[in-house]
Amino acid sequence: MDISFGFKTPPVHTTYAEILRVWEEADDIPELAHGWLWDHFLPLFGDPHGPILEGWTLLSALAARTRRLDLGIMVTGNAARLPAVLGKIATTVDVISGGRLVFGVGVGATALDRPRQELAVREYEAYGLPLVRPDDGIRRLAETCDIVRRMWTEAAFDHDGESFRLVDCVNEPKPVRQPPLLVGAWGRRALRVVAEYADIWNVPGPPHNSVDYLAGRARVLDQHCAALGRDPSTIVRSAQVVVDYREPATTAGFVGQLAQHGFTHIVLNLGAPYPPNVARWLVDEVVSSAVAQAA
Repeated sequence: MDISFGFKTPPVHTTYAEILRVWEEADDIPELAHGWLWDHFLPLFGDPHGPILEGWTLLSALAARTRRLDLGIMVTGNAARLPAVLGKIATTVDVISGGRLVFGVGVGATALDRPRQELAVREYEAYGLPLVRPDDGIRRLAETCDIVRRMWTEAAFDHDGESFRLVDCVNEPKPVRQPPLLVGAWGRRALRVVAEYADIWNVPGPPHNSVDYLAGRARVLDQHCAALGRDPSTIVRSAQVVVDYREPATTAGFVGQLAQHGFTHIVLNLGAPYPPNVARWLVDEVVSSAVAQAA
């Protein structure tokens, strides 16, 4: 079974120099195929007034300092930027990277999150971002997926949707390659957007959710694909796994279970402070063991 491994460095409570150290090390390790950041403006854990770097700006810097890794934001909060502005930002990062961008996007926080994710809601209120209803957020996500795809493939176009209107939208230069579209989602309605638009489906994995839960979500996605007439095997299944530096065998075990349920795009979430040579440690202690278990 072919499994693609990557890593994620949330740019919170750490520095650019430390993140760059990890990425440059990983860029020289072929077992790690992709690197990821997140898209938040305030810390979601630890000191809520602590340091955090903006994801897309940081990603452009890392794109210029690496040569091999695919890279992206896991995932962009769709409400934070207008779709065409986001498409232009993503195009620029792809050009800087020489065609290595994977475009990750999700609904982001919604009004429904208020009692459940106070830190995420605080972030949106602090930066003046709209907290829309979940159904509005899902509709906007679908429009964004349509808009960015058209920006990457059409010379010029108009868009007159329920949420966004564009007139004679032009995006030049085009990306070096059309970036794969990764959609982060787990709700039933959002999974329909995945079935319609995504090349890769991403969902947080253990310890956030059980492997059985993720397998159930995968079955929902398969149902949406069947309704749309899409072969579900054309969507890569991706999961995030938080790395436990003290128990790498436990992390590897989670990954092995995910692989048995068809999740073949694994993102290993690294917390700061990063140990010395953490990328090599990740391969030696987690990736190698996970591959053996999944074989």
